[in-house]
Order: sequence, then C-alpha cells, then structure tokens
Amino acid sequence: MNKNYKPALMLIYDQLMLTIAFMVAITIRVNGLSPALEKEMLICLGLTLASSSFIFLRLGLYRTVIRYMGQQAIIAVLQGVTASAVVLAVASYLTYAGVPRSVPVIYWCFALIAVGGSRWLVRVYYQMALEIHKTRVAIYGAGTAGLQMYKALVHGEVYKPVAFFDDNASKQNTLIDGVLVYNPANILDVVAERDIAEVLLAMPGVPKRRRREITRGLRERGLVVKVIPGVEELVDGAGRVSDVSQIYENILGRAPVEPEKELIAHSISGKVVLVTGAGGSIGSELCRQIAHWQPAQLVMVESSEYALYQIERELYQQQQDENLRVRVTAVLGDVRDRARMAEIIQSFGIDTIYHAAAYKHVPLVEQNVVLGADNNVLGTLSVLEAAEAFGVEQFVLISTDKAVRPTNVMGATKRFAELICQDFGRRFGRTRVCMVRFGNVLGSSGSVIPLFSDQINAGGPVTVTHPKVTRYFMTIPEAAQLVLQAGSMGRNGEVFVLDMGEPVRIYDLARRLIQIMGHTVRDEENPEGDIEIQISGLRPGEKLYEELLLGDNVSGTDHAMIMRAEEERLASERLQLLIGELRDACGRHDCEAVHRLLRTAVKDYAPKEHLVDVVWAQQREQKPVARVGQVERLPVPTDSGRR
Repeated sequence: MNKNYKPALMLIYDQLMLTIAFMVAITIRVNGLSPALEKEMLICLGLTLASSSFIFLRLGLYRTVIRYMGQQAIIAVLQGVTASAVVLAVASYLTYAGVPRSVPVIYWCFALIAVGGSRWLVRVYYQMALEIHKTRVAIYGAGTAGLQMYKALVHGEVYKPVAFFDDNASKQNTLIDGVLVYNPANILDVVAERDIAEVLLAMPGVPKRRRREITRGLRERGLVVKVIPGVEELVDGAGRVSDVSQIYENILGRAPVEPEKELIAHSISGKVVLVTGAGGSIGSELCRQIAHWQPAQLVMVESSEYALYQIERELYQQQQDENLRVRVTAVLGDVRDRARMAEIIQSFGIDTIYHAAAYKHVPLVEQNVVLGADNNVLGTLSVLEAAEAFGVEQFVLISTDKAVRPTNVMGATKRFAELICQDFGRRFGRTRVCMVRFGNVLGSSGSVIPLFSDQINAGGPVTVTHPKVTRYFMTIPEAAQLVLQAGSMGRNGEVFVLDMGEPVRIYDLARRLIQIMGHTVRDEENPEGDIEIQISGLRPGEKLYEELLLGDNVSGTDHAMIMRAEEERLASERLQLLIGELRDACGRHDCEAVHRLLRTAVKDYAPKEHLVDVVWAQQREQKPVARVGQVERLPVPTDSGRR
C-alpha cells in the first residue's frame, strides 16, 4: 500500500473506533442506544472526534510504523485516548448533552482497547509472519553491543536471536528480553538443541586478538560465525562494510566455498613461494593465507613501495598473533623487468609462483592501452620465462572472467596472457603452468563494494552504470583459496574456474548494501528514503553480463566447486610472432598497433568502443613535435654551467 494512504486510513479507522466506543459506553450506562442519537449527544461526539484527531496527530500516532511500535508509541496511544476521554467530558459540559459521568471512563477503556489493541495485534501478526522465514542465530556477547544487535535483529527480516553466550559468569543464566544467556562451554549442545544456524560475535570492545581466538575456536568446532562491528564503530566509520568480510556472505547469497586443506598444503608447506603483486587485494590475501600454511619462505614482490610496506607489516603482526615462524621477504620489483625477475627467482630458489601482478581496473586500462598490454601480457611472459629457466615447479596465473569473450583492453590482455601460459605449458615441461579464472572479488580495490560504501558514507547517491548489469562475485579469502588449491591440481596449460552460483545484479547489491549499512533506499516507493541509486551509464568496455567459459568443454576436479576448462590455443609459431610484434609496438608506444595485435591474438575480442587511450587521443588533437623515442636528451650541465 502507498505509504501516503496509510495515515489517512489509520485516521479513519480511529474515528470509527472512537465512535463505536462512545456508542458502547452510552449503551452500557443507560441500557439503550437512543440517547446517543440525540442532537446534543451527536454534537458532543463530533467535538470529541475532531479534537481527538488533532491530539492523535500531534502525538505522532500516524507517523509510527506499526511493526516497529515500541514503548514510546504505546505511551502515545495511552496519552491520546486519555486526552480524548477528557475532551468528551468537557464537550458534554459545554454542549449540555447530559452525558453521564461514568461514560468517559467506560469510553476510555473501550477506546484504549480499540485503538491500542488493534495496533498491537497488527504488530504481533507481522512479527509472527516474519518469524517463519528467519534464520535462528545466537549472539556471542551479552553486553551493550549484544543488546543493540538483539534489538536490531528482532525488528529485522532475516535473523531471529534465540540465545546469548557470554564468557562473564555473572551474566550466565540471566535473561535478556526473555532470551537466556548461556555458558559458551555448552555451545555445541545449545546450538543443537535450539536449532541455531549461525553465531554472531558482538564484542567490539574486546581486543581483536581475543576476537580472533574466539572466532577460530568456534569455527574449529564446526560453527558458522560472523563478526559484527558495534554501532559506534559503524558510526565512526571504523566498522565499514569493506572491513566486515563476513557480511559479504549475505551479499553473495550462498555459503562460502570450503577449502580442501590437503590440496593447499601440497603446494605451500615447506616450499619457497613467490607472490607477484603482493600488495594488491588478491596478492595480499594470498600472502596471508600462504603464511598460515608454513612455507619454507615467502617472497613478496611488489612495485608499490607503500603497498609492500603495508603487507610486510601486517604479516609481521599476523605471525605475532598466530605464533607463526615463517621467513617473509619483501622485494621491490616490476614484473616487466625480466632481469630483475630472473634475479629474484634464481636468488631465492623459488618452488611456486602465484602471479597476481596486473592492471585490472577496466576503465583505466582502457585509457592506457600500451601500459596495460605491457604489464599484463609482457609482464606475465617475463615471469614465465624466468620460472622456466630456473626450474620453478609450478606457476599459477591469476586471471579473470573478463578474459572470456572480452569487450575491453583489460580482458583482452588477460586472455593474451592465458594464451602465453597455455603455450608454455605445452612446449615446456619443467614448470607446471595453470590459470585460475574467477569473477569479481568483494572488497578488492577498485571493486563496487568499497565504492558503494564510500558513496553511502558520504550520503549518496550510489551510482550504478546500468540497471541490468550482473556480475559473479566471491570473497577475497575464497578467491585466494581457489588459487592455492588450483596450484596443486593443475597440469600444464589448464584453466580452472570456480562454480560461483548465480550472478548478482549490481542494482540489487547496491540496495542490499544500503540496507546493511542501516539506511533506506530513496526511490518512487519511498521518496523520503536516505540514499538514492542513480544510473550513470555503461563505461567504455563494460559488459552487461560476464561469462566464465569460452566453450562447453568442462570437467570436474577433486574439488566439488572447481571446474577444469579446455580452452582454445594459438599455434606456437603464430603466438611467438604476435608476442614479438607486441613487444616492438609497446616499445614504440604505438597504441593503435597494440590494439590491433590484441584483436588479432584474441579472436573473441570485440571492443565496444573505439580507442579511448587518453595519450593517443591527446596526440591526435595536437600537431606532433617529436615521436616517442626521438626526444632529444637535455645537455648535462657542466661545472661552469652549475655555477
């Protein structure tokens, strides 16, 4: 029902109930209804109804959402009905209606039942209807944060809190709004007895180390645990959604993929492992998980000094918290520098490489074609060549669903890199080469979640490029686990993809995120909502839908959620020729030639836009003064010149 009609209908309903209460009171008091129909009585009733409507409006009875009605609303109903009864008595005196003195009291009783009781029944009915579909959860933490979460969940549509747990013995066996607080030592019995699906950890005031211990302990006992920030953290911005990985599972609409521990240990434990792009979203998560699996040494390569510093410092803290003893080495390096990569791989005796370094932001790569191809294609080639030359056991390329029938430069460069890996896997045997292809990663840099959360924190609007855009999603830990497991299963030249369930509509994701962050969506149905969603239009190279496979030749693996795909390859001679031409074109910064070579190498590449490289476009608008590579060097100043 349109929300503008609800107050009017409630007002009409209250007028009717007050009229009935008046008639019933008169009938009870004088054993008949006829006196109530006299002219003075009707005038008295009219004054009472008009005054009561004004009082009810002033008390906000028609602004209250009934399903959320609380103590304040009940007090308002009590005040309104009492005032209405007083008005009835005064109106009777002023109009000489002769209403018996006991009638206002009887009227008050029936009006309270009719006006207040009806609202209470609607609230109870609504909550009972919701209870059927709610997920039964327990809240770990019976303090202020736990109580705030309890109140929020009770009024929500997803979870039903049925138990509390708390380490504090003084809180155990007490009741919070009728819900019992249990001893965590009995958690498995309580979960089974109360049919609890998830445990929500609400202890924002406890040190992170203690929270990690509790979370790990509960998960090791087979429980599903979600860590929820406190209200103050959300208000302060410290508990941003981008930091609350567990909430992402709600957005995905499916359970996270569980790792096969044996597969991961096979590739990591006791090995010397190198991660390129170690400071990026995927690279850094790979480093965190690899450190947990006790490699002989973890070598992190990153071109960004700040990003490398951040992940090195974080891993140091992780080792302190989890009492790990892993040798971690941070190395500055660019994957396009073949000599540097060879030097690193040879020096440390690398066994396994996870190649995560890439330019992945679609619009930026679209505007920087040459650098995108140089980094994503030739950078992959330089690491592969060094790996093969120095006998690395396995090489795993982190690829993307955008490489499937690409419509943008980023996807085309990643597919070109896949073709190179396939060729290496076929021609050489020393290094096992495989590729892992997945969709969007929730919370990664440049993804929609951090963008949307920033827009929501700024008060909106949230911008969605097209209402029909859909994407596959997974969490960063899921993506990293898939990569680690695929490294163990891969034979030469294979492509692995994850069964990620159904794609998510970005527009729906934006709505869910707004609601998760405690706001309402402003649209036609709710023009007074908090945050508006605006359609900004598709960006250059952006697709409405993403795919994970080029063909139908797919087979299963040892992991139920990982598939192996047989993709088309390029003939080695043809590929080597294209690589040589691409290297020359990148060296000349020849944007058009690079774009042409991408279209030649990747046969399914169908760019939606013409070239939008910003430097190339700028050069076309200006008369060239000198070509790149022909710029004369400035003379070196002499001592006399310096003086």
